[in-house]
Amino acid sequence: MRAWRPVLVLTALSVVLAGCGSGDNPGTTTAASAAPSTAPSGPWSFTDGSGKVAKAARSPKRIIAHAGEAAALMSFGIKPVGIYADESVKTDANLKDLDLTGIEILGQEWGKIDVEKAAALRPDLIVGDWWPAEKAYSGLEEGVDEKSKKLAELAPVVGVSQGKSIVDLAKGYEDLAKSLGADVDAPQIAANKKRFDDAVATFKAAVAAKPGLTVAAMSPADDKVYVANPEYAPELLDFQRWGLKVINPDSPDPGFPYWENLSWENVDKYQPDLILWDGRSFKPTANAEWGKKQPTWFKIKAAKAGAVVSWPAYWLHTYGHFATELDKLTAAVKAADPNVGN
Repeated sequence: MRAWRPVLVLTALSVVLAGCGSGDNPGTTTAASAAPSTAPSGPWSFTDGSGKVAKAARSPKRIIAHAGEAAALMSFGIKPVGIYADESVKTDANLKDLDLTGIEILGQEWGKIDVEKAAALRPDLIVGDWWPAEKAYSGLEEGVDEKSKKLAELAPVVGVSQGKSIVDLAKGYEDLAKSLGADVDAPQIAANKKRFDDAVATFKAAVAAKPGLTVAAMSPADDKVYVANPEYAPELLDFQRWGLKVINPDSPDPGFPYWENLSWENVDKYQPDLILWDGRSFKPTANAEWGKKQPTWFKIKAAKAGAVVSWPAYWLHTYGHFATELDKLTAAVKAADPNVGN
């Protein structure tokens, strides 16, 4: 997905990707613990994020899915036959704690999918997020290898829109899983939803207690610093909807509106009280390392104060993952000083 492009730059510059997984987190669901699915008989249809209605004579069973979308389906007991990812499945935030036994791995780099291996799986459905800004599905966007796009020739492609809310995204994959025969009312799934609802309530309370707190979602790289545009980051829109004052950058890249690009000389254009750090390039020592590597990083007062927390950038797909990440953010909000950026 093009929202990954800044991270692809970081990867090329040897910045370590990081993220939070699923299976070992309390209340999350692995394929083994999810409810079993029983594909309904008769015709199948699903209206996806693009507005397209996919139809088949019977419910698809042999599914190939992009990493996050695979994790979403697996949380409802739908196990794909193949997965393609944007990085190693051992480090992918959606997959690294899931049991992938028996699933063919078709790619572990953005834009590179082994279509020949995919064809051998005889898929009857491809699942990848729909990205409205690019009008393309995950793994099939502009910039990927042309041969990777041939994946779409193997079976119908559907996906939920990366639109205005991760809650809507999770619900969309719940609807897809239900159409494929999943028992979406199973106890483990209900527990994940309850944990998510509780996490949202706690997050809202923490934010309300600090009405002046401002945050900015950022991703530093060797050549520049990227400031996320919430309009194209559904999890940030959720945070705003729940009261958190996430800064909206005033000059997003018109050709790539996910981010505003700041030179290192102008890195202090925004002065948040707390930095939400792109989780795909975050590690505990990252803030100090960037301060040494690029001293202007500490012109951002929050960075100087060490007021940084990992932000689950562009990868959330499940209620369980979102609950886990919200709990981390809630702790950071409670610890934050709303006067740092003043």
